[in-house]
Amino acid sequence: MTTDGFTTCLWFDGQAEEAAHHYVSIFKNSSVGRITRYTEAGPGPAGSVVTVEFTANGQKFVALNGGPEFKFNEAISFQIHCADQEEVDHYWHKLTEGGGEPGPCGWLKDKYGVSWQVVPGVLMEMVTDPDQDKAARATRAMLSMGKLDIAALRRVYDGQ
Repeated sequence: MTTDGFTTCLWFDGQAEEAAHHYVSIFKNSSVGRITRYTEAGPGPAGSVVTVEFTANGQKFVALNGGPEFKFNEAISFQIHCADQEEVDHYWHKLTEGGGEPGPCGWLKDKYGVSWQVVPGVLMEMVTDPDQDKAARATRAMLSMGKLDIAALRRVYDGQ
C-alpha cells in the first residue's frame, strides 16, 4: 500500500465484500484488491471478512465490516459527473436497483444506504450562467426533478 493520497473507508454491517463487488461492477476503471479476514483472535468469526480494498472509477476505497453501530446518511455523498444522459441513466439505474431509493435533484441512496449525486456536467454550466434568468430557470427545473433529464433542463434553460 502506498502512502500517496487518501482512501475513503465505508462502514458496513456484514456487506463489505458484496458492496465492493457491486460498486466495481458499476464503474469503469474499477477492481477489487486485498481482502482481509478475521483470525481466531477475533473480534469477528475466524475467516469472515474484515475489510475489502477496492477501486471504483479510479478512487480508492476500503469497505469495512464494522457492525451495526453506524449507518450512512446524506451528510456525505459521492458525486458522479456524467458526460451525457446515457451515463446519467446508467448510474441512476445501477445504483437504485435492488433496493436503492431515488431522491430529489439528482440524489439517490443505493441499496446499502450510501448517498450519490448523479450530475450531468452541463448542469453546473447552466446553474452558474451569468444570465441570471437562464440560471434561475435551470435551477428551478433541477429542483423539481428526481433523476436529472438533460434535454428537459436544456429546454427550460433555453426558455422553450
